[in-house]
Amino acid sequence: MIKIAFPLLASVALGACSLAPKYVEPALPVPASWPVGDAYLRQSEAALPSVSYSDIFRDPRLQRIIQQALVNNRDLRIAAANIAAARAQYRIQRADLFPQIDASGNATRSDSGTGSTNASGQSNAGGARNSFSTDLGFTAFEIDLFGRVRSLSTAAQNRYFATEAAARATRLTLVGDIATAWLNYAADRSLLKIAQDTAASAERSVTLTDLRRAGGVAPRTDVAQSKLVLAQAQSDLAEQRTALAQDVNALQLLVGAPVDTTLLPQTIEEAGKTLAELPAGLDSAILLRRPDVLQAEYELRATNAEIGAARAALFPRISLTAVLGLASNALGGLFSGGAFNYSAGPSVSYPIFNAGAGRANVRLTEAQRDAALATYERAIQTAFQEVSDALARRGTIADQNRAALALAAAATDNYRLSDARYRGGIDTFLQSLDAQRSLYSARRSLVATQLTAATNLATLYRVLGGDALLVATPAGPVPVTAPRP
Repeated sequence: MIKIAFPLLASVALGACSLAPKYVEPALPVPASWPVGDAYLRQSEAALPSVSYSDIFRDPRLQRIIQQALVNNRDLRIAAANIAAARAQYRIQRADLFPQIDASGNATRSDSGTGSTNASGQSNAGGARNSFSTDLGFTAFEIDLFGRVRSLSTAAQNRYFATEAAARATRLTLVGDIATAWLNYAADRSLLKIAQDTAASAERSVTLTDLRRAGGVAPRTDVAQSKLVLAQAQSDLAEQRTALAQDVNALQLLVGAPVDTTLLPQTIEEAGKTLAELPAGLDSAILLRRPDVLQAEYELRATNAEIGAARAALFPRISLTAVLGLASNALGGLFSGGAFNYSAGPSVSYPIFNAGAGRANVRLTEAQRDAALATYERAIQTAFQEVSDALARRGTIADQNRAALALAAAATDNYRLSDARYRGGIDTFLQSLDAQRSLYSARRSLVATQLTAATNLATLYRVLGGDALLVATPAGPVPVTAPRP
């Protein structure tokens, strides 16, 4: 029995050999630091710390919505199912590294009757006969001399890791999308308030100009012009109500459940102040931590391992079969020394001619590795561009916001003065009307700028990929404690 177990242990030890090319991490195909200049922020941090979404999105209402989405979002449930499937696939493939041991037992009873007489007149003994047997062994276990099975197992493991990274990317995107949708709702609430204020002001203007027309002070054109502003404000009012309803629908889709309206913000100014700055860091190597980049890297590692499996397939495949058994005509003697039997033997298979399919398979895996390398490098370059664009926007949005605030203040003062001069009979209604339109446009522009500033922080959170690493599971997200392979 020891003689049989020894070659099995030796075959497992020999399985450490591999024909896969050594994996070399590619150099970063992007500059070592972010672009610097007037359009970019200058950062002092050497690296981006791992943060949680609650460190950036500090409003408790938004945090509750995000927590609800992490439990109910269907994309996360799909990602969790994909992780479970990839983990099972890896375990199935890894099982080929070990022999499959099967046990069997059977008992038979035969009865040839009371006997018979042959042609020579001799009597054949009859009666019942029993036979018992039991076997334990494995069949066609491949001795992985050239690492084919181990390379396939490594490829499956890296695809499992890639699936986990994809789930983290889904989670990161989901949190960013929820924050953006929440901010869009806040901006639409502000625009609704502006439309309501403008409509109320326009109604007062229509009443005033109509009274002035009745008193012979203002022409009918003033009434018509004031009604233009009122109609535009009423139209925008209806449009903003529609936008708010659609914003709620979008949030409910992301969350995967109804959203409590008490968790929604009232103005973009209020919502924007609840977001914290997120350091970008100087070193662009932090992009290697982005989940989508990790996913591309694991796919590259998987294709690299598949080259080893394809190369190993060019060599002979050695399999081992061994069976230990007991057989006896009596159950009581089944476990006696004389009932023991065994058989063991290797088999070798080698493809003599396959029309070059084996070498073509090696070239196929090498081409797939080259494609995966290009995909990995493109993922890094895309990430670099996204972060650079977000930093460029961050570097100028403060100036734009100050200008928008100054424009809104000036437009407010201009409208107040123009309206007073019109009421005093100094200016025409057309000047007051232009001032009112300018104020309406300036207030809407300020809301758009405040929304851009707030969503830029949500974008930086997403593109830097610096959230604490959590994976999706059917029971909700759990921390990743296993080190990166």
